[in-house]
Amino acid sequence: MEYLKELNTAQRDAVTTLSGPLLVLAGAGTGKTRVITYRMVELIRSGIDPDRILSVTFTNKAAREMLDRTRGLMGKRVKKKPLISTFHSLCVRILRQDITVLGYPLKFGIYDRGDQESAARTALRNIRVDDSTLRPGDLLSIISGWKSLGITPDFAADHVDNDKEFLAAVAYRKYQEILRSSGVVDFDDLLLLTGKLFDDYPEILEKHQNRFDHVQIDEYQDTNGIQFKLVSALVEKHQCICVVGDDDQSIYGWRGADVEHILNFDRYFPGSKTVRLQDNYRCTENILNLANKLVRHNKGRHEKTLIAHKENNDAVIFREYPDELGEAESTVREIKYYSEELEIPLGNFAILFRTNEQPRIFETELRRQQIPYTLVGGQSFFDRKEIRDILSYLKALEFPQDELSLLRIINTPARGIGNSTVEKILKRAVRDGTSFWNIIPVLESEGELPKKAIFSLNQFHSFMNKYRTLLEDNPQQMPAIATKLLEEINYESEIKKQYKDQQQQIARQGMIEQFIETIKEYVEQSSNPSIQDFLEEATLMDRETESDKNDKTSGNSVKLMTLHSAKGLEFPNVYLVGLEEGILPHKRSIDGTDAEIDEERRLAYVGITRAMDRLSISRAATRKKWGKPRQTMPSRFLFEMQNEDSEEEEHTKPKENQNPVNSAPGSDES
Repeated sequence: MEYLKELNTAQRDAVTTLSGPLLVLAGAGTGKTRVITYRMVELIRSGIDPDRILSVTFTNKAAREMLDRTRGLMGKRVKKKPLISTFHSLCVRILRQDITVLGYPLKFGIYDRGDQESAARTALRNIRVDDSTLRPGDLLSIISGWKSLGITPDFAADHVDNDKEFLAAVAYRKYQEILRSSGVVDFDDLLLLTGKLFDDYPEILEKHQNRFDHVQIDEYQDTNGIQFKLVSALVEKHQCICVVGDDDQSIYGWRGADVEHILNFDRYFPGSKTVRLQDNYRCTENILNLANKLVRHNKGRHEKTLIAHKENNDAVIFREYPDELGEAESTVREIKYYSEELEIPLGNFAILFRTNEQPRIFETELRRQQIPYTLVGGQSFFDRKEIRDILSYLKALEFPQDELSLLRIINTPARGIGNSTVEKILKRAVRDGTSFWNIIPVLESEGELPKKAIFSLNQFHSFMNKYRTLLEDNPQQMPAIATKLLEEINYESEIKKQYKDQQQQIARQGMIEQFIETIKEYVEQSSNPSIQDFLEEATLMDRETESDKNDKTSGNSVKLMTLHSAKGLEFPNVYLVGLEEGILPHKRSIDGTDAEIDEERRLAYVGITRAMDRLSISRAATRKKWGKPRQTMPSRFLFEMQNEDSEEEEHTKPKENQNPVNSAPGSDES
């Protein structure tokens, strides 16, 4: 019982409630994992066999952490152990016993994404639908959505809203037939087929109901329809279920999570008890005051208020910058000051943003200042195909010997230089110990290359020489020259070839415009611009930063991440950027429902509560769109978190002398 003394009153109440339905509302930083772990130990101490306890979470990392903590508390006294598992791992265990009744072999395979796309492409071909009508990736996205709701192919047609979804419903049936005939399932099938087992075979359900006496669910606010169905079925007999979660951190509605599961827990499980964990040990009082004010604007939520247990009087800083470049420069400059002058480790800093487009300008500035960073849970701006293509053009122009870059772009976009021609040139160049371009005249004289290929190669060679000279003679005109190059090769055709969806095409074209903007910013800031210097800045990445991506123990890099990726993490210093209407809240939610705005508000709440000691919240007064600065509107959330009694329309126009964001120290406006 000594370990119970480590708990506060609410935590102890949750840990020692061992029967009946229990809802533990665990606010941000209130010790959620500790409660779930200690409660398992308390169940075992009360006489429950460890292997009769099931704890389900969402990630393998969380499951391992929970198991390690439980072992640490129990020591070697208990030989058996609880089953601590993700939803998908639990379903694999169940299906390995009983899947044969559904027509699958016990030794079924599980398809990865590449296999799924091949199966989806075959399914579409079988119903004579080409990629321009429905892409395999889009089909998989629609099917995944249906499966997360527990919708099988037999009922998919009842849930279609347009022609594309109707075609998807037809292809869904074919897709499942392909998987079953191959003796495989996909990731979503693990849940869907377990649900089907429970629905169609009562004796199988009863067997698994009898397997566990107590069930705990972590991150309950993130459960989707099929997960909720599985949990409800497993505990139907004994109702000994404990769920831990926070409706204020439900941010995955876009992938099927339903906040109603936690909001209506007492309706789904009558007679349930609710324990609120409100003592926060992570954030300062000033940070929590903002978080509490903001989230209260959501009408559909469990009432709770986070209480700070940390002494720190640092104010939350609100900043407005003239534009997004100023926001990035000032943020990075401040991080550099804290790191170099105050010797605060770079791993203590996180820059949080709403969309995947936002980090580009921060990455550029961090590279320019030679500050190691890690982009968490997303693709680096500089790793995107179109950006890598353009960089390869610039590298091949600046460094003619860089054959790796040359080979990437020699037929991108297609210009009649096929793989067989390239392979023949490379093979001979390697044999003769010479360069790619030097061997071409030799092969031409020997008649080893077709005339059409020779013409295309010579034309491309002349093109590259022309732009090499242009860049050497006019480095100040680098942005215009790069734009002209892209127009001349008609790179837009490559985008249309790669991405059939019009919105994807627009987004990718936007990435290219951002890259040209990056070149402009470099030229404007450089006293002696050169293509070589720009490429060095663009590719600068400390090796230590690269290793940080795979080494969770190394903290020597600034973390850049979306708000979705930041959930569950914490940092001493957080910069929450881009608090503007259309970014946070996102444009899609503004055009959508109140429920979508509520989820955006929860997303902002998650961002605020990642900060332990210092929090900076910023926006740009203007942002560039299609190369021109456009006025932005402050996010409604800025008003809500600062003005307790803000009215609904306040987000549209700040009151006079009541701008919700102050100028940054050291910014252009200070």
